[in-house]
Amino acid sequence: MSQFRFARVGLLVAAIGLSAAPALMQSAHAQDKKAAPAAPQETVRKEMAKLLDGATVKALMDQKKYADVKALLDQAEAMPDKTPYETYIINRMRIPVALNLGDKETLVKLLENAINSGRLEAAEKANFTQAVGSTYFEQKNYPKAIEWFKRYETETGDKKLHPLIQRANYLNNDFAAVEAELGKDLAEAVKNNKPMSADELHLLGSSANKLKHKDTYMTALEALVRWYPTDAYWLDLLSRTRGKDSYSNRFALDVYRLQKVALTKMDADDYSDMAELALLEGQPTEAKQAMDAASAQGLIKTDKQKKLKAQADKQAADDLKNIASGEASAKKSKDGRGLVNLGYAYVTMGEYDKGIDLIKQGIAKGGLKNAEDAKLRLGVAQALGNKKEDAVATLSGVTGADGRGDMARYWILWVNRPYPAKATPPGEDAKQ
Repeated sequence: MSQFRFARVGLLVAAIGLSAAPALMQSAHAQDKKAAPAAPQETVRKEMAKLLDGATVKALMDQKKYADVKALLDQAEAMPDKTPYETYIINRMRIPVALNLGDKETLVKLLENAINSGRLEAAEKANFTQAVGSTYFEQKNYPKAIEWFKRYETETGDKKLHPLIQRANYLNNDFAAVEAELGKDLAEAVKNNKPMSADELHLLGSSANKLKHKDTYMTALEALVRWYPTDAYWLDLLSRTRGKDSYSNRFALDVYRLQKVALTKMDADDYSDMAELALLEGQPTEAKQAMDAASAQGLIKTDKQKKLKAQADKQAADDLKNIASGEASAKKSKDGRGLVNLGYAYVTMGEYDKGIDLIKQGIAKGGLKNAEDAKLRLGVAQALGNKKEDAVATLSGVTGADGRGDMARYWILWVNRPYPAKATPPGEDAKQ
C-alpha cells in the first residue's frame, strides 16, 4: 500500500510556536506602566516577562539555540507562586522547543495541556488536536492516535483525518474496523460515482485479504479498476475471477478478449492461448489479431508460435473470402447460434453495425443453448464498436454466477473507464 500523507507536527505548530509571545509580553509591560489592570490570572509579572521577552526568545530560536531557550523557560518555571496564566505561557512557549529538540513525549504532553487549558481559540485547538494525534501516530501509539483524530472530527466536524483513522486501525491490526468503515464508504462512493482514494481502496483490500474475505477484496479491486485502471489491477481482477470455484471455462476466451483491450500488452502465452481458443470457436480473424499483436511486440519466437500464427493467418484469409456466403446459411438455421457467431466474426473484422445486427437477429431467433452468453457477446460487440450507452444497457442485464455476470460487469468498467491514472501496484502491504 502506498503511504498516507499527513501534515507533520512541525508544520502544524510552526504557526503557533512563538507568534503569541510579543503580544503577551506587551500585556505584561503594559501592566507595569500602570495601564488599566487586567485580571490577575491573565498577566505575566515583570520579572518573568524579562525572561520570556519575545524578541530575545525569537532570536535564540532563529539561531537554533534551543537549549538556551529551554534554560530561560526553566528559570521562569522556577519562580514561586505562578498564576495559571503564567504556567500556561511557559508551557506554550516550550512547545516549539520540544518540537525542535525532537522530544515527542514532552511535546505531546504540552499540546494536551494547552488543549485542556480552555485558553485556545477554536482554530488553534483544532491544530493542536491534530498535532497530538499525528504525534501519537508517529510514535506508533495507534489507539491514542485514533482517540485524538476522532476527537478532532467530533469537535470540528471536519473529516479530513478520516483516512488516517482507518490507517491507524489497520496498523493496529483492527482489520475488521477498517473493512466495516471503508466498506460503507465504498458503497456510498459507487452510488454517488465519487471516487475513493487509491490508498483507501488498498487499505480495504488489504484488510479483507488479512481477514480472508475474498468477496470484499474483489469489491475493492473492482473499485481500483473502476477509478484507477492499470495493467496490474486488471490482471489481478481477471486472474482472481478465473480462480473462483463457480467460474466456467467456457468464458476463457471472453476473459482474454477483455484482457487484450484493457491491458497495454499481454504475455506471449496469453496471446497464443487466446488465438487457440478463438480458432476453436470459429473466430480466425480474432486469432490472427492476437498473433499479430504478439508479433508486433517481438513475442513470436518458438516454432509452435510461428505455426499458430501461420494457421491463424490462413484461416482468417479464408474466412474473409467466404463470410458473406455463410450469412444465408446462418439465417436458414433452426436456431440463432450461427447468426450470433457470424455477427461476432463481422465485429472482429471491424464491421460493427453489421455484426451487432446479426447478433441481435440470432438472439431474437432463439433456440440458443445459453441465451445469456449471446447477450454478453452482444454487449461486448457494442463496447468494441464504441456504442457506450447500448453496451452498458445490454451488459447491465447480463447475469450469471459462473463468470458471465462478472465479465459483463467488468466490460462496463472498461466502457466507463477514466483516463489512465497512476496508482500503486497491488501486492504491497500497508506496512508504512
